[in-house]
Amino acid sequence: MARITTHRELEGYQLAFDAAMKIFKLSKGFPKKETCSLTDQIRRSSRSVCANLAEAWRRRRYHAAFVNKLNIAEAEAAETQTWLEF
Repeated sequence: MARITTHRELEGYQLAFDAAMKIFKLSKGFPKKETCSLTDQIRRSSRSVCANLAEAWRRRRYHAAFVNKLNIAEAEAAETQTWLEF
């Protein structure tokens, strides 16, 4: 098994990034009146999952910081799921 050298190689990051891209494309079809609320929020929360996973990767040497960033990523994923249910 090859050594992972960057967060982009993590399967979880790749799945989160793909989901964020799909959400961005899907949200282009949302009603214009939702642009400043639902559209913006779902895009930001989905991108935040990727950002927090990348930060967790960089902080992996510090267990508490690593776990904290993973928890934040999971919370952002839950927020994204909630917005998708609307």
